[in-house]
Formats: sequence, structure tokens, C-alpha cells
Amino acid sequence: MMERINLKNGMRFLVENNLIRKICLLFICFVCVGCSFDTLEEDSFNVDEVINNILSNNEELNYDFLKYIYDNYGEDVITSIDNMNNYDDKVWHSITGKSYKVLLDLYNGGYADRDDVEVLDSSSKDTTISFVGDVSLADNFDIMPYYDSRGKGVYGILGSEVVDIMKSSDIMVANNEFTVSDRGSKLNKLYTFRAKPERLTIYDEMGVDIVSIANNHSFDYGEDAFLDTLKYLDEYNINYVGGGRNITEASKAFYYITNGYKISFINASRAEKNIITPGATDSSSGIFRCYDNGLLLERIKEEKEKSDFVILLIHWGREDSSSLEDVQVTTGKEYIDAGADMIIGSHAHTLQGMEMYNDKLIAYNLGDFIFNRETKDTGILSVTIGNDGKLGYKFIPCKQSNYKTEILSDVEKIKVINKMRNLSINTIFDDDGTFYTK
Repeated sequence: MMERINLKNGMRFLVENNLIRKICLLFICFVCVGCSFDTLEEDSFNVDEVINNILSNNEELNYDFLKYIYDNYGEDVITSIDNMNNYDDKVWHSITGKSYKVLLDLYNGGYADRDDVEVLDSSSKDTTISFVGDVSLADNFDIMPYYDSRGKGVYGILGSEVVDIMKSSDIMVANNEFTVSDRGSKLNKLYTFRAKPERLTIYDEMGVDIVSIANNHSFDYGEDAFLDTLKYLDEYNINYVGGGRNITEASKAFYYITNGYKISFINASRAEKNIITPGATDSSSGIFRCYDNGLLLERIKEEKEKSDFVILLIHWGREDSSSLEDVQVTTGKEYIDAGADMIIGSHAHTLQGMEMYNDKLIAYNLGDFIFNRETKDTGILSVTIGNDGKLGYKFIPCKQSNYKTEILSDVEKIKVINKMRNLSINTIFDDDGTFYTK
């Protein structure tokens, strides 16, 4: 009997114990599930809350733009923006790989349908912009007969090292000091330059991407030839600034998008002492003139609102003189104060110095690059835009001699570097041509 009772009690214990175990397991599951729900609820990402928090810290942004950022760059990026201490362009670039101004352009439709923008394939690397001074490909002047007679293409007038530097630059800039046309009658002036349209293929041989045309030779053969110049530059895919069928066209910028940054190029002239070249108006063609500074200052300010870097190409100064005119020194600083990040000058036909003003470059004159029969010091100005947006500068000495421009080395290179040291203001040059603020 006792064995039967014990067996019965044992069975009851097992049953009861099993029930307790089940209850415990259910309780544990309930608690854990509850915890997981709570955790999910706590960790869930609410994009509206994040965007509204960003907007509370910066009223200049808007919801739709930030939603675009979230949709295209994801949760991590919008969260990083929420954690910003400031909202300057460099911070946006460090998070997305694109500046705020580029992101805003993309949000507003991008660049696909625009003919005033070129997007470069230079992601995640430094961008090199190289500048040279006056270039003449005019058939009725000094250089082109030697280009033809030597039978070496561009290597007949430029050294191979020069061409390598130009063609390897992300953006190569030159001053187009001639008109391009088979038409027109020359103006009543001492020098007039005109090239056949097919000469523009030489820019491709040189690696030139964009030219300035606000100078004292763009109208040498009248309006017909000037309008032809615009037409043929377009046809040969050479970007240009500084001239147009009216003042809106002449003063407009051309843009490059490179490594997530947006660069504006604009061009103006105040070169002539006896003004012959027409300035564009609301209803007539011509170049962008800046004897009155008002419109140029306004355009610089407008471009600084749109772009990360504003580069002003300007035709100015006294011909054949390394001495600066007072107007160059005063207006150059005004252009920087208005928002220009860099000023590159031409027209003097000789080198003038550099000035670093408020950590911004004024290259007063790069002189002739490949222009005439004279033997002259010249050079290539190479500017690097780092991935962090910092600018680096280097001047590469060259010499134009015997109708050809070549790189200098050794003693001759140092002579030109020393010349630039003596001509420059608030600027230190290393022997390799690198320069920076004193």
C-alpha cells in the first residue's frame, strides 16, 4: 500500500513540477518578448523626428531637401547630419562626399540637361586646375607658321613635358587671344589676330578645356568674326567665359563639378587704355568689361552663393611691364572680399607676381604662354583642390623661345622662381615652385 501511495505522490509531484516548469517558461517567454518589443520600440528610426530636430537647429534647410538626403544616402548619413555641430560645406562633404551646394543642385534636378556645367570623373581624389597665360593660334601671326612647318603637331610649339602637364590636369585653362573666323574686316588697330576654325583642334592636342575670351583681341575682325568665335568654340567643344551675344551671356559662369565640389569660372576685362573692343549690353554682343566694377562684384557675390569656389579670370595690367597698376592691387582685393577664391590675370605679356590676400590667391599676370617670336619667361600655374577642400599652389617655370615653350630645370628654373619671389607680395616660394602665404 505504501509503495502505491508513494508512487501516486511521486506522479503527482512530477505532474505539478512539470506544470510549474511550463508556467515558468511561459513567463520567461512573455518577459523576453515584452523586452524585445520594448527594445524594438526604443531602437526604431523615425526619420521625421530626426529631420525636425535638424530643422530646429538650422532654419535655412528644408524638410524636402533633408528627406532627399535620407532617401539617397541613408539612415547613417542623416543621423550624422543630425549630430553636426555646424552646417558648413566642408562638413557636408566629409559626410556625403559632396558639398552642400552640389547636394542642393542634385536635389533641384542635377546637371544632365545643362550646357553650362561639366561633371568630371574625379571622385575621391585631388583635383588639379592648371592655368597658362596668353595663347595665339592666329594664322596671321608668329606661332602658327612654325606649327605647320615643323610637322610635329603641338610638339612643334610645346615641349613634351609641358603637354604632359597640361593634358594630365583635370581642368586646363588658357587665355584665347585671337578671333576664330573666316569672315570679318579687321578693326583699325596695330595688331589683329584671326585663326581658321580648324585651328581649334590644337586645343585638344594641348589638353585645354576652357578659355577666357574677355580680352582686347576677341573683336579684332568685328562682330561677325566675334560671333563666329562663339559658334566655333561651341562646335569644337571648348568651354569659354567672358563673351556673348548680350551681357547676360558674356557675364555668365561656366561650372565644373569635381570630387563633390562646384567651381564657377567667370571672366572680365579692363585691359584697354584706348577702349576699342565693345562691351556686351542687354541688346548687343561683346565682352564682359569691368572698368566699372559694379556688375563684376555683383556677379562674384552671386556665384559665391552657388559654388564652393569662384575663379575670376581677368584681363588687366600694363603691357610689357612687371609693375602692378594701382587698380589691380585695389580691385583685386575687392574681388576677393566679394567672394572670389582665386584671381588669374592675363594681358601684360610678361610675368607679374602673386599675392596671397586673406589666404586667397591673386596671380596678377601669367604672361605670354605660346604667343609670339620673343624669348620670355613664362609658366604653368597649378592649383590643387584637396579632398578636404584645401587649396595648394605651384608655379612651374617655362620659357617661350624660338616659337616654342618648354619646361625649365636646374639653374634656369631657379632664376624664374627667384624672379617670382621678388615680384610677389605676402608669398613664400619653395625651390620646387610650391608657394603659400607668408
